Amino acid sequence: MQWFSVAALALVAPANAMLRFSCSELVVDRIDPLVNPGQAPSPHLHQLVGGNALNITMNPSLDLPTQSTCTSCTFSEDFSNYWTAVLYFRARNGTYKRVPTFANQFLEPANGGITVYYIPPYDNRSKVTAFKKGFRMLVGDPMKRKNMNDAESRQLSFRCWEKNFGGEQGAPGTGSDTRYLPNKPCPGGIRANHFFPTCWDGKNLDSPDHKSHVAFPSSGTFESNGPCPASHPVKIPQVFYEVAWDTSQFNDPNEWPEDGSQPFVFSTGDGTGYGSHADYVFGWQGDALQRAMDAFCNVYCPTLKSQSTQTANQCTVKRRVNEPIDQWLTELPGDNPVTYS
Repeated sequence: MQWFSVAALALVAPANAMLRFSCSELVVDRIDPLVNPGQAPSPHLHQLVGGNALNITMNPSLDLPTQSTCTSCTFSEDFSNYWTAVLYFRARNGTYKRVPTFANQFLEPANGGITVYYIPPYDNRSKVTAFKKGFRMLVGDPMKRKNMNDAESRQLSFRCWEKNFGGEQGAPGTGSDTRYLPNKPCPGGIRANHFFPTCWDGKNLDSPDHKSHVAFPSSGTFESNGPCPASHPVKIPQVFYEVAWDTSQFNDPNEWPEDGSQPFVFSTGDGTGYGSHADYVFGWQGDALQRAMDAFCNVYCPTLKSQSTQTANQCTVKRRVNEPIDQWLTELPGDNPVTYS
């Protein structure tokens, strides 16, 4: 896949078309309403953002905009929910400390969380079909521990930032970006990139594996207007998450493993980064997302309602699982063993 960044879009997109906005932290909790509905606790910890209708069981029939009273996203008509696994630092003595997220570049003062993008094709004569009520999907596999050169694995990567967002080297997934967690200290933190499929079968809002109803282009790329496979003929917006992990506070070499290996692990127990994954549950109000995609909005979107970042920061929900997650821990929440293969 051909990757992109804000700067890259300005050069190659005829309409400079994309939504880019922050969704502040809603809650960090051991729940997963998509993969483990009804379970609290679920197997591993997630950081979740979006509308406060978030629950452990989210039936596709629920209308999230009417069930929500606030959203942690700055586009106030977006009550979708977005989430990823949580990153931990594993100290030399074997204890764990949760790595916080921080506001992405130009999105300060967001309270951490996730940067969300929605992108129509770069050819501004082509249009995409916005998601329908009840639509959900995921990308990545939390159980992967090695490099797989499949289409999905190529959508997940990490960038090792210098201070003040330095070290940008082209679009996500290019330059020195890696599919594994960086094996050196990153003075400005680590950015995780997650690209979702862009083709839909046009029928199913979900599938048992939360993946089979969507696909990547059969050839070319979404950015180059590559065709969708016949089995999934409907083009949907490119959904892309960026998560800025503040690893800078854990760069003391005296705390890293003595063998020099990198010390970060996901809440799944993944010590490689190949198990990076992300979940999505659609919840835009009415036809707001379709209007934005049809208008080829560029970051700011006059057709959409918005709220201040300070207001978005105030939208939170209580944790369902009462367990320690922030102090130094002797094991990951859920007692997930750290694995590298």
